[in-house]
Amino acid sequence: MKIGIVCYPTYGGSGVVATELGKALAKAGHEVHFITYSQPSRLDFFNENIYYHEVSVSSYPLFQYLPYESALASKIVHVVLTEKLDLLHVHYAIPHASATYLAKQILKSKGVHIPFITTLHGTDITLVGKDPSFEPVVTFSINESDGVTAVSESLKNDTYEEFEIISNIQVIPNFIDLERFKKLRKDHFKIAICPHGEKLLMHTSNFRKVKRIEDVVRVFHLVNQKIPSKLLLVGDGPERTSIEMLCRELGVQNDVRFLGKLDVIEEVLSLADIFLLLSEKESFGLAALEAMACEVPVISSNAGGIPEVNVHGVTGFISEIGDVEDMAKNTIYILEDEERLQTFKRNALDRAKEFDIANILPLYEQYYEQITAKSWKFPEKMFVD
Repeated sequence: MKIGIVCYPTYGGSGVVATELGKALAKAGHEVHFITYSQPSRLDFFNENIYYHEVSVSSYPLFQYLPYESALASKIVHVVLTEKLDLLHVHYAIPHASATYLAKQILKSKGVHIPFITTLHGTDITLVGKDPSFEPVVTFSINESDGVTAVSESLKNDTYEEFEIISNIQVIPNFIDLERFKKLRKDHFKIAICPHGEKLLMHTSNFRKVKRIEDVVRVFHLVNQKIPSKLLLVGDGPERTSIEMLCRELGVQNDVRFLGKLDVIEEVLSLADIFLLLSEKESFGLAALEAMACEVPVISSNAGGIPEVNVHGVTGFISEIGDVEDMAKNTIYILEDEERLQTFKRNALDRAKEFDIANILPLYEQYYEQITAKSWKFPEKMFVD
């Protein structure tokens, strides 16, 4: 099957999932065409089935804001006609679903029909999409999609609650590549960070308020009073300065390391004993899944889709959003007994295996077949050679 993938090329969850899905589809023999404004961060071209089409936007001085949506629609039309695509899969509703709908209507005027699937990832529904300036377009684009998927039951329910959706939303969860995300033996790095055998806690995010990194530091502060520990904070963003100040206020600045953005996150995850994901909004919790694949138990909030990944009392513990004391208590419970810690680590890996891309990819392939079966083909001569 020839599949066009429209996504953001950034490190955000939707871009990562779209890229990894495309790579897996290409590995399975499908021809995959990425359509976006720059090469996706996790995309490589060591596969003959992967193609990249850059969306360029005119800098005509009339425009105060560059019309990316129109440029994207035009590029989609061009790629469908020249590459003879069978299906378009767009990730993140804004502006990809609306641009693809426009492209579909243009193609229809040329006698070419192509179905498109919209995958909802989270903030396109729970945050940005609810903005009054976007909501009518988001609602229309979702309802006009030939297929709609969401990465969790929680996100599916939020979508139905927040928007007037008449489409059937299929839940296909996020996935993990266990060939990449696995525990690596990096004992020498662990000794460098924890020279006296301290336990290592870790958090990764884009350092926005919604991630509640202040709670992460406060949990660590309480844990460190009972069990000698270190904290690694991976990522960067608007909250970093205030978090650095909080570390100094609590007197833990010497036990907290800020590592910035990392491409090889799996190498650092392999060092951790506990992963903290304490967000107030989280459509799925991909960061937690990546940690679990590296055999790291998760202490989390009960936000969004996280409980669909982290099993309370088995792969870690779940607390109410903001309940720092309970989160610290649960962390100490896991860390204070080495045998208990190893049990939680094994359970985390076993749970992650359920989300192996080898198990999730067929769900997408079956959905693609289902959606394209409802479609119809136009004469080959309608395409551009």
